Amino acid sequence: MLASGWHPAPLREFVLKVHSRCDLACDYCYVYRFADQRWRTQPRTMTSHVAELTAGRIAEHVRDHRLTRIRVILHGGEPLLRTPDDLAAVVTRVRRAVGPAVTVDASVQTNGVRLSEDYLRAFDQAGVRVGVSLDGDAADHDRHRRGPDGRGSHAAVTAAIRLLTSPRYRHLFGGLLCVIDPRTDPAGVYRSLSDLDPPMIDFLLPHGHWSSPPPGREAGDAATPYADWLITVFDLWYGASAPPPPVRLLESIVHTLLGGGPAVQGIGLGPVQTVVVETDGTIEQGDVLKTSRAGTTRSTLNVASAAFDRVLLSPPVVAQQLGPLALAPVCRSCDLRRTCGGGQYAHRYRDGAGFANPSVYCPDLYRLISHIRRRLRDDLTGRGGVAG
Repeated sequence: MLASGWHPAPLREFVLKVHSRCDLACDYCYVYRFADQRWRTQPRTMTSHVAELTAGRIAEHVRDHRLTRIRVILHGGEPLLRTPDDLAAVVTRVRRAVGPAVTVDASVQTNGVRLSEDYLRAFDQAGVRVGVSLDGDAADHDRHRRGPDGRGSHAAVTAAIRLLTSPRYRHLFGGLLCVIDPRTDPAGVYRSLSDLDPPMIDFLLPHGHWSSPPPGREAGDAATPYADWLITVFDLWYGASAPPPPVRLLESIVHTLLGGGPAVQGIGLGPVQTVVVETDGTIEQGDVLKTSRAGTTRSTLNVASAAFDRVLLSPPVVAQQLGPLALAPVCRSCDLRRTCGGGQYAHRYRDGAGFANPSVYCPDLYRLISHIRRRLRDDLTGRGGVAG
């Protein structure tokens, strides 16, 4: 590929696994509930030495590719199992290493259970935005997001969000992440999240693939429960009389349909530019690939001995940067390929066939994108109305 003139796009998003364990036992978790169980052998925390090495490798990559802006995401497990000072120190190391000419958009993704004023003060001082996972009202959220003792986490999470949205810390609020359950009322979930006035809502399809399908998806079944759910949300969001909160998935679909580039993985044909650093310093591709089979993301690369450029030439990363060339034949011939992009790479997996398949969500994605395309086309041609 390099000989033909193709070159990988540089990495711009660095997901740092600062803690490998969690204080919840969510039933859809892709880290603990799927095939790859290597979290059991990972160190619980990223040491200051590994964090320093990671910061140095990020600075090296930034310098070599002349980047002026990157994202750093503190992740887990549950990152708030680390102390506030520990988490702030990781971001400070990265900023110090890359230098003042590079903007580091730092954030932490948390289940919110431990979010307190001590953390928010530290994040305020370190310039770290906070994303919180919330799956709707108490009944919807607690159906999946429970502690090891079986008790729901909604009360603790919503208390944390109230603190986060108080005038002193509102500027730190990065948004809400919600995993879709097609059994829930989409209008109710959307309104419960919107009522919190988040700066962004991120709806995620539950991770699964052809050999371990997500709830409600079966091979050959024409039903589209996830599209039906998201179409209800889209119509509420798109038809709102007052400006609604941004919904990242829907905005990304609209943007690509109108000729722009994707803003979220799993939509569009843009190159994936995200890398994961585990607690022991191992450099890996996107960690959602752990849902496919044990060892899929296994790597011999480590920040102690390898530059990030090395991972850019690994086959799975190349496949996620090649655009239409990496799609299954049926996807390459699809009229929605530019917007769909084949869906999330991890959702294409099938035992014995690897990732050279359409997404397990193919029927849902086709119906959802087609609906949004019709709505946009009607508005652009002056016909208006709600398309079916």
